[in-house]
Amino acid sequence: QVQLVESGGGLVQAGGSLRLSCTASGRTFSRYTMGWFRQAPGKEREFVSAISGSGGSVYYVDSVKDRFTISRDNAKNTVYLQMNSLKPEDTAVYYCAARYFGSVKAYDYDYWGQGTQVTVSS
Repeated sequence: QVQLVESGGGLVQAGGSLRLSCTASGRTFSRYTMGWFRQAPGKEREFVSAISGSGGSVYYVDSVKDRFTISRDNAKNTVYLQMNSLKPEDTAVYYCAARYFGSVKAYDYDYWGQGTQVTVSS
């Protein structure tokens, strides 16, 4: 069982930056592919980005490429999402997710955090 706790959300003006963090429980963090998803009000949950266990492979949805950067620190059991040049359409609840190994391009995950709100004002 893996427990995930997100932090770092908040209110920011358009063009600003935020860094989300997700810390996982357990001793085998490096074996988990980690992903970030988001869900805006009235919309379905959307994949944002993923990173392999080693950090050597990353993947982004087109709408965040060149603005968001995913990274991880396996010594700290933590995955990050650096979000730059934020837009109002990035407003959503952001969720961290974990899957035991697997492709960064797959969207099925086994464990989910509780989410953190990101609000971008225009």
